[in-house]
Amino acid sequence: MWLVIVIGMPIALAWLQVLVFGISSAAAPAAGITVGAPNGIPRGFPVWIRWTHFANLLFIFLLMRSGLSILMDHPRLYWNNGSTPGTEWLRVTPIEVPKDRIWTSKDDARYISPLIALPGYRHTIGMARSWHFVTDYGFVITGVIYVAMLFISGQWPRLVPTSWAIVPYAWATFVHYATVHLPAEPNGYYAYNALQQIAYFSVVFAMAPLSIATGIAMSPAVDSAFPWYPRIFGGRQSARSIHFLLLCGYLAFVVVHVTLVLSTGAQRNFNHIVLGTDDTRPLGLIIGCVGLALVVVSWIGAHLVAWRYPRAIQRLHKALLLPLERAMRSSTRFDPADRYTRKDISPYFWPNGKMPESAEWKGLARDDFRGYRLRVSGRVQNPVSLSLEEMRALGYDQHVSLHHCIQGWSGIAQWGGISMARLIELVKPLPDARVVEFISFGEGLFGGTYYDTQHLEDVVKPECLLAYEMNDKPLAQVYGAPVRLRVENQLGFKMVKWIREIRFVETARTIGEGQGGTNEDEEYFDPLPYI
Repeated sequence: MWLVIVIGMPIALAWLQVLVFGISSAAAPAAGITVGAPNGIPRGFPVWIRWTHFANLLFIFLLMRSGLSILMDHPRLYWNNGSTPGTEWLRVTPIEVPKDRIWTSKDDARYISPLIALPGYRHTIGMARSWHFVTDYGFVITGVIYVAMLFISGQWPRLVPTSWAIVPYAWATFVHYATVHLPAEPNGYYAYNALQQIAYFSVVFAMAPLSIATGIAMSPAVDSAFPWYPRIFGGRQSARSIHFLLLCGYLAFVVVHVTLVLSTGAQRNFNHIVLGTDDTRPLGLIIGCVGLALVVVSWIGAHLVAWRYPRAIQRLHKALLLPLERAMRSSTRFDPADRYTRKDISPYFWPNGKMPESAEWKGLARDDFRGYRLRVSGRVQNPVSLSLEEMRALGYDQHVSLHHCIQGWSGIAQWGGISMARLIELVKPLPDARVVEFISFGEGLFGGTYYDTQHLEDVVKPECLLAYEMNDKPLAQVYGAPVRLRVENQLGFKMVKWIREIRFVETARTIGEGQGGTNEDEEYFDPLPYI
């Protein structure tokens, strides 16, 4: 309904104006500002505009395709941080959350065709995020070069409005398009009409920066370091919703842009942007079609890399983000901090993960975990085996935090337990202990023992705790009983549930596939849990 209103209302008003006052009431100048060279001769599209146009086309489609795969891992959009089922404003799934059984967020993930998404299929968020972040670099670098050259070359008046008079002119042009009275078009090689100028300005100076800004707002580390920042957009889920609406905006722009290019002289328009000439030879159209074919080939190539060489793209992602990871880990600015209160606690918290099937865990659960003992060993001076009562005797820590799931949902809860700093003080790690391995009673998606690792400097930070309480109650089985990890400046997949054992080790490279955890090993989750 809201989509019909947003799109239909302006069109309806345009038709009403024409029916009441006639098309002559929508007169507008045919041309915008013509950009001239120092000698006064009008300038068209220099080579840097043409190449950044192609690069942007390449990267924006890879971003949109990988973004669709990310969206379908939690195909619901909200305006509230609690992600409560039933409060979503958009649901890209026919399924309502069942109330008669446990329905995890992984159950809620939906299939999407690889014809429209990268890498497509179901629950491929690890590879989708890797492609998304890798192509982010290309998108941002291209944008910076384009904007810098726009002002250095003096081409900026082509895109940047300099008078409010452009608004009524743009509306008049829109009335012509909406009522199928095509206006007299300027030569787009030298100038745009008012509506085109506003559209290009919006894409370059509003939509692109806002896409980057809302993406950053979904980072758990940024939420911890700068709590005011996500609130600019209304919170994490609002930022995610705006991020999606911008994707829709890009798609709408592409459809309209291509339609106008083809309907107002395809050969001449292709020569403008491909060859930098203002003529009607077919060469620009031919080369342009080859370029478009190469873009499609890039989709196929990215798909093949995602499924045949997933570790390669994961490692590329890791290499690109390693400096940022080290900076965020070493800076106290990104340490977890208590940013929420009890009144913020969500009415619903999505369960996730594969419940343990082991006889050991089931036996402990039947006895309310009274026989549970947490084993802590490895490169420590004082290995211990602690019951829940012994853990409580070591001290009690509590905080309220926003959980950021890699799938996209979030939820606020209060967690109580023992801080890892207290445990570390007890066991006294040896100097060569750099990594902490958390081993679960549960299994990975493909079987085998589930584990994940943390750098030692992360687990000694504030609000990193072994939680055995949630919202003032004993931790429920579905949320990780008897004990689960909380590291509040990271994504949720790093917070191991149903912890059986903790080991202090020298490196994560000798565990599993050496990527740092079961999800990283088997599902190619990305190596930067702070974003």
